[in-house]
Amino acid sequence: MDAMEVMRHSAAHVMAAAVCRLFPELKLDIGPSTEEGFYYDFDLEHRLAPEDFPKIEAEMRAIIKEGLPFTRMEVSREAAREMFESQPYKLERLADIPEGETVSLYVCGDIFMDLCRGPHVAKTSDIGAVKIMSVAGSYYRGDEKNPMLQRLYGIVERTQEALDATLARIEQAKLRDHRKLGRELDLFSISDDVGPGLAHWHPKGARVRIAIEDFWRREHFRAGYEMLFTPHVGRARLWETSGHLGFYRDGMFPPMEVPVGEGDHAAVEPYYVKPMNCPFHIQVYKAHKYSYRDLPLRWAELGTVYRFEKEGVRHGLLRVRGFTQDDAHIFCTPEQVEGEIRATVAFALRILRRFGFSDITAHLATRPEKAVGPSERWEQATVSLRSALEAEGIAYAVDEGGGAFYGPKIDMKIKDALGRPWQLGTVQFDFNMSERFDLTYVGEDGKEHQPYMVHRALLGSLERFFGILIEHYGGAFPLWLAAEQVRVLPITSGQTEYARGVEARLREADVRVSVDDDNEKLGAKIRRAQLDKVPFMLVVGGRDAEAGVVSVRSREAGDQGAMSLEAFQEIFNTALKA
Repeated sequence: MDAMEVMRHSAAHVMAAAVCRLFPELKLDIGPSTEEGFYYDFDLEHRLAPEDFPKIEAEMRAIIKEGLPFTRMEVSREAAREMFESQPYKLERLADIPEGETVSLYVCGDIFMDLCRGPHVAKTSDIGAVKIMSVAGSYYRGDEKNPMLQRLYGIVERTQEALDATLARIEQAKLRDHRKLGRELDLFSISDDVGPGLAHWHPKGARVRIAIEDFWRREHFRAGYEMLFTPHVGRARLWETSGHLGFYRDGMFPPMEVPVGEGDHAAVEPYYVKPMNCPFHIQVYKAHKYSYRDLPLRWAELGTVYRFEKEGVRHGLLRVRGFTQDDAHIFCTPEQVEGEIRATVAFALRILRRFGFSDITAHLATRPEKAVGPSERWEQATVSLRSALEAEGIAYAVDEGGGAFYGPKIDMKIKDALGRPWQLGTVQFDFNMSERFDLTYVGEDGKEHQPYMVHRALLGSLERFFGILIEHYGGAFPLWLAAEQVRVLPITSGQTEYARGVEARLREADVRVSVDDDNEKLGAKIRRAQLDKVPFMLVVGGRDAEAGVVSVRSREAGDQGAMSLEAFQEIFNTALKA
């Protein structure tokens, strides 16, 4: 735990102490640090609101100024039960601690005590400047059947200056919020009539998605991948074989009961919408017999999957129930592994950099205690992942024992324009699926061998990636991604016919273009195009129409003057490659 994480967790305890001082009858749950700050969950009759934040902050600052020590105590389970006898949530959390494990508390002066592993700062005055940010409902343990608690969020920085800078970034993030910009730019919506977490891509959003998909497919073909299309549903026995029904059932939508047979022998069979694409790609593999000469096979799919994300975790496009993964699977021999992984990591970097992300790091997760597959396979796979990262010069951290039970992996992380980290691509070995589905190939020795299987996603999902892109660019997409690249603005209705001709010629050149022929003044049309974040505006007045030119305005550079359409297309094509 780094120093800021320790300070955040300590600030969470101070916030809980402050709320306890103001509302003594509350019941406490937990208060961890987060990547951005901290929170605490309260069961409190009073409904916390922004009007309460100043007095909570004032109480927190008073506690910080007092310099109260944080003291660790180890107690027996029985003593802890007595200490928290009036706190039912704490008693349940205490019951979660395995028998034989140490029960530890942290006491803040004589004003607050909490079940906690720690660590904490030495004293409250070691905590910097604090700010309460928001309050939201949160089900106890994330279960909708449990009571709704109040989750109070806060942030802390070492100094007031640093806190002010963080608050400024947060305000910028609010302006860039993909849900807000999605409405303003008419990119997407989520309809309650259809269901929560199910996104609708509007025409403008779909234009951006098509640009992403076209680029993605073109680059994959160039990199030696083939495309697959697979069903959205599959029989229960498929998911039993893959292990999803055993390990992932809670994340899957309930089954559909599909009729099988007729008459007296009619029955029903459960089918599930797919939460993953991999079992379907495996079925394509099993449709043929392969030899070592056929490998590697690189199969990619923009495959839509469905996961039953609960209310507390859904968030705009960033966490939805139906989404399209940019999925791929590589089937290869042991000798091909290292080369394939290196190529995959280099490919991922090339793709992410094209979308404007240059600050890219990685996490390498290694073998956990419980794992499937022989140790030599794990060692080879881990070495391959590490070598690929080092060959590409990517900074990475090692998460020892953090891999899935079925293989080690790399998680690729980017930082956006505001410096916020996002996890995107994953390169994941899988020693489990090949064995479960009995995948083989004929080796050079004429015997059957099990192929290595690598799961790989570069963008994660199109929905989440689109949300990240919206926030990264603040809705002002680069020219190659913009839903509308050019808008033609006739000054009066007398130039509408000429403007339509300009539109037709640009559309023939595959430019995404429209004409604003509303009966409004030019200034209003320009303001609307600016709000819509259109990269280029072509103003055409009477003289422009007579001379066969357009007056070019750039979103980035302003007025570019009058020029022929051919000259503009040269500027456009140059900007398109940037």
